[in-house]
Amino acid sequence: MVDIHGSVKKGFEGVKDAFAKNFTNGFEVGASVSVISHGETVVDLWAGHGDLERTQVWQQDSIVNVWSSTKTMMFLTMLLLHDRGDLSVYDRVAKYWPEFAANGKQDIEIRHLMSHTSGLAGWSTKLTKNDLLDHDKCASALAAQEPWWESRTQSGYHALTQGYLLGEVVRRATGQTLGQFFRDNIAVPLGADFHIGTGPEHDHRVVLVIPPEPINSAGIDKMSVAARCMSNPLLNARFSWTPQWRRCESPAANGHGNARSVALVQAILSHGGSLHGKTFLSPQTCEKVFEIQASGKDLVLGTPIVLGIGYGLVSKHSLVSPNKRACFWGGWGGSLVVNDLDASMTFAYVMNRMGDGTVGDTRAGGPLMATFQAISG
Repeated sequence: MVDIHGSVKKGFEGVKDAFAKNFTNGFEVGASVSVISHGETVVDLWAGHGDLERTQVWQQDSIVNVWSSTKTMMFLTMLLLHDRGDLSVYDRVAKYWPEFAANGKQDIEIRHLMSHTSGLAGWSTKLTKNDLLDHDKCASALAAQEPWWESRTQSGYHALTQGYLLGEVVRRATGQTLGQFFRDNIAVPLGADFHIGTGPEHDHRVVLVIPPEPINSAGIDKMSVAARCMSNPLLNARFSWTPQWRRCESPAANGHGNARSVALVQAILSHGGSLHGKTFLSPQTCEKVFEIQASGKDLVLGTPIVLGIGYGLVSKHSLVSPNKRACFWGGWGGSLVVNDLDASMTFAYVMNRMGDGTVGDTRAGGPLMATFQAISG
């Protein structure tokens, strides 16, 4: 039986029990879970190991690549810029990035980039995984190409492109990279140990992800939006083991943190824009998340989803909360973030052994359900 470390507030013991169950079948290797409720950290747990051989203990300050859960940090950054008036999510992208207007993209708005409806789910230009380290190359290629579909209410998951698209908007609007702006205006003021562009001083405590089994591509239409998105470049999770990947800013995919830091940052949203005596967003800006941008089968994920401005929303397809004003996103392999504004609660789950899910899997489900049981009494 794995030792569970950390703290749980009275009444939330069920979360610890559910977390421990994830280790009983031998699949989970190392993980952390955190819950912030009404401004208080009520769950802060970690357990297991940093390697499949189980020789490296998962420490309190271990951090790992959380893949697309990083997108929630990017969305919060965009909402903060909207709130400050540095940009509007309803602005045309070309207002800040004139080159983006090429090939019929002049009317695409920032909210379309945030909600995966811009038609830029992947690159038309052939790229290698090393090209992902070059923001300018990735962003310029997207600015030059035409959208893969026309409807701005049809989503197609922008798995990697979203980071370069929004990253370039932030750079044009602020003069800073998205990772720098996030660090200076969100992470540092909160004291959150989350990094988009992770410096060498953190290398000693980075836990490497354990990649999933390769996807069987037999029978997949290679000309489909999904195949074109996921195969160019074809990304092996082992690429995240390299210092070059950690150093670069790929804000849709390469953030490093743990459940504690993910929950701390995202609790800004679930708490109406203010946390620990600091105000980051107005309540009105927080509500922007719930403006539905797309609803239906996603062209890349292949499953139905309801998308607000940035985050996925509660629906019959995504039962992440019993409350209506809740939103979420997850990361390749199993990480998950849930923000519940009705409950003033944020839940985060981060692990190193990757499952098969593109935007999360079922392991976070047990601790999440236990969290809601604790809240409801």
